[in-house]
Amino acid sequence: MVARIIAVDPFDFVIFGGSGDLSRRKLLPALYQRDRDGQLPAEARIIGTSRRKVTDDEFQKTAREAIESFVPKADIDAEVLERFVARVGYVSMDATGSDGWGDLAKRLNEEKDRIRVFYLSTAPNIFGPICEQINAHGLITEKSRVVIEKPLGHDLESAQELNASVGKIFPESSVYRIDHYLGKETVQNLMALRFANSLFEPVWNARYIDHVQITVAEEVGLESRAGYYDTAGAMRDMIQNHIMQLLCLTAMEVPTSLDADSVRDEKLKVLHSLKPMNPAQVAQNTVRGQYTAGASTKGPVRGYLEELERPTSMTETFVALKAEVGNWRWAGVPFYLRTGKRLPSRVSEIVVQFRPIPHSVFDDSAGQLQANRLVIRVQPDEGVKLWLMIKDPGPGGMRLQHVPLDMSFAKAFSVRSPDAYERLIMDVVRGNQTLFMRGDEVEAAWRWVDPIMDAWMSSGEFPKTYRAGTWGPSASVALLERDGRSWHEE
Repeated sequence: MVARIIAVDPFDFVIFGGSGDLSRRKLLPALYQRDRDGQLPAEARIIGTSRRKVTDDEFQKTAREAIESFVPKADIDAEVLERFVARVGYVSMDATGSDGWGDLAKRLNEEKDRIRVFYLSTAPNIFGPICEQINAHGLITEKSRVVIEKPLGHDLESAQELNASVGKIFPESSVYRIDHYLGKETVQNLMALRFANSLFEPVWNARYIDHVQITVAEEVGLESRAGYYDTAGAMRDMIQNHIMQLLCLTAMEVPTSLDADSVRDEKLKVLHSLKPMNPAQVAQNTVRGQYTAGASTKGPVRGYLEELERPTSMTETFVALKAEVGNWRWAGVPFYLRTGKRLPSRVSEIVVQFRPIPHSVFDDSAGQLQANRLVIRVQPDEGVKLWLMIKDPGPGGMRLQHVPLDMSFAKAFSVRSPDAYERLIMDVVRGNQTLFMRGDEVEAAWRWVDPIMDAWMSSGEFPKTYRAGTWGPSASVALLERDGRSWHEE
């Protein structure tokens, strides 16, 4: 099967923080891959900016090294690489001051009618000042869009301030708050499964579903993010954004269309329907953890405090919690959310556990009956498994087994699955906001998360420890066991 490539209109892609890690690891490789697939028009330009005093040639060398380092060798085509590097330019500038803006304006104004994408790969505290400078130098056109990365605030108040500072310059229709999880193939397939098939939607409710689990597990520790992570923790880094978005797509009602605001309106309703927790409920329904020394698949690893090089920290590296969506569709159905660092494996998945059959006609010799389960694997090995009870082949009576109907995207479609950034960047250029968060979504998520974190801080309790290479504190197992359930682990 051949993927259909739809070309986009000519554009200028300006990366503020162009010499940074995100630009090198994700943005430049993603743009190269779209160029390799023939999606970029000949006129497209990529302009990096930062304080560094380098020339176009030197930044082109940086771009080449980024492609060679972060794109699979099998995907590197010498001719395409030369074509891509020729698109790349650089402007040295002070993003919040006055230096260099004239040079950027001169380059952009060479082609005033094309799409302009301003990608703010910088610290969030300068999103507003950069937008003000873009406006002050007359760089905003009807075809301009601005892209901002997480963290989108530290709490509700800071998120509101960030939205206001960007919204003062750019209308909401031009603001793209990127969450790369929404660009993953399987996440979008969740909508296809629900809304393009008559099989699932009739049973996608409390009558047939027992519970839902969403897990985003990381095998790595702090790596180079110690400074940021210790001020954020697992709740801010993963739950408030990535996992809440997965929950919304799983729980939302059928939108009237796949128009951006139709989808985002339904996601917002889910966030508004989440039952808030008081301190007593937080103590009962949430678990915080922090990893100690242990082992990964690559060998022994240090604990969080050793990696942080501090004697103590109240920052959580693991969170498990039980959430409830208070509406007719999901009344009484718990959503168990889990994320953590230094867990046994890297996996992101949504597990929809159906209720058991009401009555069995099989005798004990058939074996134990297990309820149906839908497992949507976001990463790695993207795909979908539907677990069913079937008869074990062969004579000698009725023996049942619980086996999956397994669809691996890599096996089903003989094409490379694009990286999430590839899809999202092209959606920005097209002006399609469906897979991007709206400002009120971000604020609604913080409005639910803030009281939980406040309760943690008020309790004065440190996170429970867990050994690196395990699935978190034992309390996270008990969180489900007291409800007669267990975490899905293959």
